[in-house]
Amino acid sequence: MSNEDPRILELRKVRAKAQEGGGEERNAKQHAKGKLSARERVNLLLDPGTFNEIEPFITHQGDELNLLKEKFYGDGVVTGYGQINGRTVYLYSQDFTIYGGTLSEMQSHKICRVMDLALRNGVPFISLIDSGGARIQEGVRSMGGYAEIFRRNAQYSGVIPQVSVMLGPCAGGAAYSPALTDLVIMVENQSFMFLTGPEVIKAVTGEAVDAESLGGSAVHNSISGVAHISVASERAALETARKFLAYLPSNNVENPPYIQPADSPARMDEELNRIIPLEATEAYVMRQVIEKIIDQDSFFEIQAGWARNAIVGLARIGGHSVGVVAQEPSIMAGVIDIDAADKMTRFVRMCDCFNIPLVTFVDSPGFLPGIAQEHGGIIRHGAKLLYAYSEATVPKICVITRKAYGGAYVVMSSKYLGTDVTYAWPSAEIAVIGAEGAANILFKKQIESAADPVAERQKLAAEYRQKFNNPYYAASTGYVDDIIEPRESRPKIIASLSALRDKYAPAPPRKHGNIPV
Repeated sequence: MSNEDPRILELRKVRAKAQEGGGEERNAKQHAKGKLSARERVNLLLDPGTFNEIEPFITHQGDELNLLKEKFYGDGVVTGYGQINGRTVYLYSQDFTIYGGTLSEMQSHKICRVMDLALRNGVPFISLIDSGGARIQEGVRSMGGYAEIFRRNAQYSGVIPQVSVMLGPCAGGAAYSPALTDLVIMVENQSFMFLTGPEVIKAVTGEAVDAESLGGSAVHNSISGVAHISVASERAALETARKFLAYLPSNNVENPPYIQPADSPARMDEELNRIIPLEATEAYVMRQVIEKIIDQDSFFEIQAGWARNAIVGLARIGGHSVGVVAQEPSIMAGVIDIDAADKMTRFVRMCDCFNIPLVTFVDSPGFLPGIAQEHGGIIRHGAKLLYAYSEATVPKICVITRKAYGGAYVVMSSKYLGTDVTYAWPSAEIAVIGAEGAANILFKKQIESAADPVAERQKLAAEYRQKFNNPYYAASTGYVDDIIEPRESRPKIIASLSALRDKYAPAPPRKHGNIPV
């Protein structure tokens, strides 16, 4: 006979039952779909051996309708805390093997509990989402549970980093939670987000669409802009979440972690001096510029597939985290449209929330003209970007590589929006409009009356460019702080960041501003 305390034996039995999820058969079905279990995901995400579970024995309550015949420990979600790269995080992982991971009142209780603990301890919060939505057997109690989560997503925004890893479906109102977080990672051909599913859409509008085409990873990473990163597998999604958090502080009063750089702060890449074409209309690739300036292999691009005429992402320069914002002149000439403005605005605000300095590379001919853009509210969307840069109190450094025309110059971290240091390359052109456009307006009659209007326009445009559209004129009026060789950009930025490390720029007292959403 065993001398073990029967109560201990009972605990072990119940604990083993709680860790089974929906049972062996349902776990096998999950694996057959190529999906990991809720606990396998947690163990892959966290540093080995650091997970501590919270409330594993909670079960569904209130079966007044007697619609749920069986109770499962955990009620469809695994919650707790652990470490990523030695730093504490709180998280939840929905278990699709228990009633499809649907949200119940008690599941919401568990999720809200770890969200509150994450806030109290000032650490990141991660959602591993795989759910069929609200548990309809509970009616409004399930909806109330969602509201509790949404309220916390909103209230804790900008205080602690929040990451959503989409590992399965996220339908109906449930999709609002990831939309409120700082980063949304989706798995190709596995995760979906939509407010109304294909069946409802077909019944209401007659449109036929499948889940992938309606709300799959490709849709939200290239068309809607709801998601930020698309990856091929669950393992890649979890590793991406770990990598993202390595750039961020644990909360809004800490500074981002420092990583010893592998390359010298004084490194200068001679290729930068040859990267800008002599012909102003010829494109180049801004990503190559960024890669040659930042610490090697440190660029973590965000929303790479959406609004591709703009670039945003995290990087390290001299071992310190920075937020990189830029135009991509090889796509739409780097013009700013509605989506690009929204993309850059949200990223600037996220960096400002978490004390991440901003480094902006400018090469844009302006805002995209057209009836669709004007009717779509390009003024309002451009004002968001203007607002974000003006409101940001983190160190702000701007490098004008080529075109900085009109409104695009103003909103892209211009000196008079509070940017701390503005550099210009010799190729920079800072003006209201391009030289050709200026010549057409200023010398219209002279051009029309010339024997050769085309030649006259070209001559006058060249004279205007020589006199006004150059960095020396801008520097003479104080619009830039220094004109530098492109190869000097890395050491200059590192020196500026070092000088700005203790920047103090408190905002006027207020409840909050009224950004033009």
